[in-house]
Amino acid sequence: MDVNAAVAAAAAIAGLCTGVIAMLAFRWSEREQKRPTRTSLHTDAVLPPGVDTVLSVLRSSAVVLDESDSVVKASSAAYALGLVRGGKLAVEPMLHMARDTRRDGEIRQVELDLPRRGTGRGEALAVSARVAPLGSRLVLLLVEDLTEARRIEAVRRDFVANVSHELKTPVGALSLLSEAVMDASDDPEAVTRFAGRMQIEATRLTNLVQELIDLSRVQNDNPLEDAEPVRVDELVAEAIDRSRQPASTKQITMAAGGTADLRIWGNRGQLAAALGNLVENAVNYSPARTRVGVSARRVAAPGGDLIEIAVTDQGIGISEKDRERVFERFYRVDPARSRATGGTGLGLAIVKHVAASHGGEVTVWSSEGQGSTFTLRLPEAGAVRDRSPTGPDRVDEDDDRPYDTDPNAEIPAPEVLP
Repeated sequence: MDVNAAVAAAAAIAGLCTGVIAMLAFRWSEREQKRPTRTSLHTDAVLPPGVDTVLSVLRSSAVVLDESDSVVKASSAAYALGLVRGGKLAVEPMLHMARDTRRDGEIRQVELDLPRRGTGRGEALAVSARVAPLGSRLVLLLVEDLTEARRIEAVRRDFVANVSHELKTPVGALSLLSEAVMDASDDPEAVTRFAGRMQIEATRLTNLVQELIDLSRVQNDNPLEDAEPVRVDELVAEAIDRSRQPASTKQITMAAGGTADLRIWGNRGQLAAALGNLVENAVNYSPARTRVGVSARRVAAPGGDLIEIAVTDQGIGISEKDRERVFERFYRVDPARSRATGGTGLGLAIVKHVAASHGGEVTVWSSEGQGSTFTLRLPEAGAVRDRSPTGPDRVDEDDDRPYDTDPNAEIPAPEVLP
């Protein structure tokens, strides 16, 4: 009997101990579940109220770091720029800034050049990084992409430098020639020669100033405010008439052809200037006794028919490396030849801006020693006329070759102008 009582007492004690241990284990588990973990610190819940919404609408790339330098929140732009990788800030200078700001609470800002992701050309990505404390534990990093702004600023600086150089050249020549005229006042023949040179330089200066005005106008004005249906035949005739005298001097035959009675929608003055520049360039860069052709046609396109105006010459042609830059302001394929022809290097830049502002484009095909074809593609004015897919005006949408790309090709129904 005493043995049974002892066994029962031992069993009761063991059960009591087991219950106590189970209760302690349960409470310890609850305590551990309530304790913040490393993972829970990386959720949006640790952000102050409203911060997540603000970060989502910022134009800058945003990254929020905790006290262990882990990323709590990052915008999609931050990932696109390569700032965040594997849950960590991947840019070491920005990481140092964040640590310094967390230590002393001061706002810091710096501009950095970062390598682009996925490019092997060593191109730099210019960014401005600003770090500020966010609450007691977090740090906010805002990064703004300055690459495009820097590119535009570089273009502006180059433009100012080029304008200064181009203006200084004829002005300096006029100054020297005027001194020469004064020194040769007793030599009528020399005065006549120097005066002729002064007229040439004055004309070059006038043309440069006018083209600068034209370029500024097409960049700042909205041509569609004063848009109207413009007959392509009239534009072609005006462009040819503008270059008639220099073409006659070089015995260059000028021909117009293609589809008649086409109309485009836009500013007549700007369109005439653009086509006139293309024809003038074709004449200036063509050798004597060659031909310049201007042709127009309608091209089917998904968003509505386009009108193609192609200017073809048999000139010196353009190399492949120069073809990508011929529409840049002041860029010349052959600077010496451009100065001999009076070119300013702005004509094709004006053509490009006019085409873009009218919802079109300008392209170039060229072969060195054979010639070039510059093609303007602009939206047609008015409703699209019904016509058969096999008709003479129909062009395959997949055929994007410039019309008469071969400078020796025949132009349909040409009207030869002396």
